Formats: sequence, C-alpha cells, structure tokens
Amino acid sequence: MLKSNVGWSTEADSYISGKTAAQKAVVDLVQTKVAFLYTSVDNNVENVLEGAKSELGTAPIIGCTSSGGIIVPEGYISSEHGFSGILALGDPELTVGVAGSKKGKTARQTGKEVALKAMERAGTKHIPSYFYMVASPGEEEEYLKGIEDVIGRVPFFGGSAADNTVSGEWKIYTNDEIFTDGVAVAFFYTGKKMANVYTGAYHETTNSGVITKVEGKRKLVEIDNMPAMKKYAEWTDKKLKDIAGGNLLVQTILAPLGVKDPLGDLIAIRHPMAGNEDYSMNIGNNLAENTAVIQMEATVDELIESTGKTLKEVNKRLGEEAGAYLLVHCGGRKLGIGDRIEEVTKQLKKEAKGVPFMTIFTFGEYGSENQGANTCGGLMLSFTGFGK
Repeated sequence: MLKSNVGWSTEADSYISGKTAAQKAVVDLVQTKVAFLYTSVDNNVENVLEGAKSELGTAPIIGCTSSGGIIVPEGYISSEHGFSGILALGDPELTVGVAGSKKGKTARQTGKEVALKAMERAGTKHIPSYFYMVASPGEEEEYLKGIEDVIGRVPFFGGSAADNTVSGEWKIYTNDEIFTDGVAVAFFYTGKKMANVYTGAYHETTNSGVITKVEGKRKLVEIDNMPAMKKYAEWTDKKLKDIAGGNLLVQTILAPLGVKDPLGDLIAIRHPMAGNEDYSMNIGNNLAENTAVIQMEATVDELIESTGKTLKEVNKRLGEEAGAYLLVHCGGRKLGIGDRIEEVTKQLKKEAKGVPFMTIFTFGEYGSENQGANTCGGLMLSFTGFGK
C-alpha cells in the first residue's frame, strides 16, 4: 500500500525549514521511496536540502523552487522568509530512480545521460512505468527528447523550475546536485496506476491564424504574414503600447495562445512572455511555422474552478483510491488568480477528500492527453494522482 505525507515550514532558518518539513513528511513512513521537495528562491536552497537530508537520509530527493508559494491541505503557504514543502511517498512495491544534471554539451545529450543514470540508480535497465521531470525554462522539449531517446514514449508529468520574478533565479536539485540550468527526473517502477490530467482549461475563440514566421524556436514573428503583436492586438482589441515589453506576460494570462496536437485531443497553451520593438513576441514554448495558432480565453473564476474540475477528472481516470497527489500549477495562472488563491485551496481540498497533496507553481508544465505525445506547455495544469 502506498502511504504519503506532506510536511512544510516557513521557518526563517533555511536548514531548520528543510528539516522541519522533512520531519512532518516522514511520519509513519517505514521507508521513503521518493521525496518531492519544493522551496523558495528566498531560502538558501543548499541549506534547505541539507536540512531535509538530515531527516530523509539516503531517500531519493527531487524538486525545484516554486513561484511565490505552495498549496498543501492546510492552505497556501508563503512568507517573507520563504517556505519549504515535501511530499514523501512510501510503498514497499515501489522503486524510484532519481538523477539530475546541469546542462552539458546540449540539452538533448544531457537528457540522455540523466535517463541512463536514473535507471542505474533504480538498479535496472528496464524502462520505467512513468516518470517525473523538472527542467529549467528554455529547452524543456530538448531535454525530453534526450530522455525519450533512451526510454521511448513513457507517460510523464512535471513542470519547470520557477522563481518569483521571471529573473532566472530558479533552482533544480536532487540529493547531490543543485543547479540553475539543467534537468532532473524520477523514474517510477511500480505495478500501481498513475493518472495525469494535462490541460489549459481555456476556451477556444474564433480568432486563429497560421504561424508564418518564427525565429529560433520561441520567437513568434508573424501570424498570417502580419507582425504577431499587431495580429494579437487586432484579435483582443488591446493597444500595442499596453502589450509592449514585459506587459505582454500579464496581459495574456486570460487570453493566451494555443496550438492543437494533430488529432485535436490537446491544446497546448503558448504563453506570450514579452513584446519586442519589431512587434514579434517571445513565447514560453516551442512553435513551428505553417501550423495554426489559436487565441484562447478564460476568466479568473474559470481559472479557479478549473483546479477542482481537473482534480476530479484525475480521480475519475485513476478509477481507484488515490494515495497521493502532485499538482503542478502554472505560476502565471497564480498571478492571474492573485489574492483569491485560497479559493484554489478550497477546490483542491474538496476533491482530494483527505488524501495528502502538494501543489507547486511552475514556469512550464508537462503531460500528455489521450495517449498522445508527451508535451510541454505554459499556463497549464498537470495534475497527477498515484494509486494507493
């Protein structure tokens, strides 16, 4: 039987914060098979990790910094001193191999190396049942390709490391690694079910067009041969001056862009991050020329309600009692929700029905839908339930 606990702390001393969170998380766990550890960029991450390890011993640890806070059954956890939170899983029938690395020669090669190391640490050469990934924002798709070069298409979930101001201060860590630019994975070996729901929960509008020019992989230059910002302004009736520069990130939370997978089972949200002087847009994930892009929309009420609906769908797909939930929620969505964040807590507690859960806020979310390809997006939810 899978058993889980959540521990958290807002102690000002980072070592004590990590230690306190771990003490709570390991209560009644005979053996911790994996500990998901999340903290703040306001903490000394190295000290948090050392404090956690003082209680967790050699148990595999994986995690990243979360934007602004975390949500646990007790509510939204944040403070001027930062925070630490741990979701610990224990199950005699579960093996987890954790590995991480800062970026080497290429993101794809690094993904390969980390996948091989995770299998080695699990004591097997077999592919996992499913896996969790955390990467730095920027090359998530390439890290994923490298991992899949080794294990093929295996269901996954997770999200990108985040900070409080999109300033690149985020951290990723495992037991023996802390880095800003790189990737970490947890490979799960178990016969028990995992259910993931990956969604933006936005509505399609009638505004859509063909991407006619992209620079690199993440600069959207033209839609329908028109400067991307001008096309977006036309669609949304926004003024160009109001979406210039960093204003674009906030202005697009309720009206982002989306791209459909080939069969239409998933709309991966593409979050415009910054508006450039040439009226191009920097986007949070990869794009391809000669594919369609759709303007999406949602209200703040819908962003809040989508959390409960998504967790309810996780339970439906799991089809059995859950032992734990890891809920990856976009930090941009949290920014849009603002001071109504405790309404999200209420939604999650209602659907979790007493099962321990950890909600983190990321700068990129990962998952798949309807047996489709593993995908990375932004402004999304990647909610995962583990069978008990």
